[in-house]
Amino acid sequence: MRRWCPPLRLHVGAADPQSRIDRTDPMPLTDFVAATAGLGTDLVLLHGYPYHRHAAHLASVFPYVYADLGPALAHTGARVAAVLEEILELAPFGKLLFASGASALPEPHVVGARVFREALERVLGCWVGDGAWLRSDAERVAGMIAAGNARRVYGPAAVRRRLTPTSRTARAATRWPPAARAGSGRPAGPRSTPGRSRACGCRRGSRAAR
Repeated sequence: MRRWCPPLRLHVGAADPQSRIDRTDPMPLTDFVAATAGLGTDLVLLHGYPYHRHAAHLASVFPYVYADLGPALAHTGARVAAVLEEILELAPFGKLLFASGASALPEPHVVGARVFREALERVLGCWVGDGAWLRSDAERVAGMIAAGNARRVYGPAAVRRRLTPTSRTARAATRWPPAARAGSGRPAGPRSTPGRSRACGCRRGSRAAR
């Protein structure tokens, strides 16, 4: 049986004040990412914002590339749901990892977790309310992004060592609000054209729940 290898984490986007933003776009990494095919090591693109769509594109093209949501959600304020929707348009749901985008003090982690949960509820709630998804689909995808994908990528030992303190946050993120309406339709297919919800103006899912 092949030995599990920890993923290689690459910092992209505006994470470091000393970094030049024009040199943090993940797209120039395409050749490097392609060259790592077959090595058995996953790549995780950290941060991403303001190049979150580029990170999501790489995650959609290469089966061993993942993207975290960190500053893409923590730094966008009132537009957090719109930014999350842009990421979900491109990246498969099984390739996105929750991250608070915080460090050091505990309070920013709590704020980041709450922002993530509210944004995810708003986006997936629109798709459920519009009838594009079933409520069970939304709950499953929320669980994947909040915790399930990270457990798979970082492995059981890493999860016990590093992710257990946030398990309550992950469980809270997967609870669906009672007010969400269950739709009667199936998730849109991976190549379907996104539409706009009449109820909230958000774009419906353009990729199948997986």
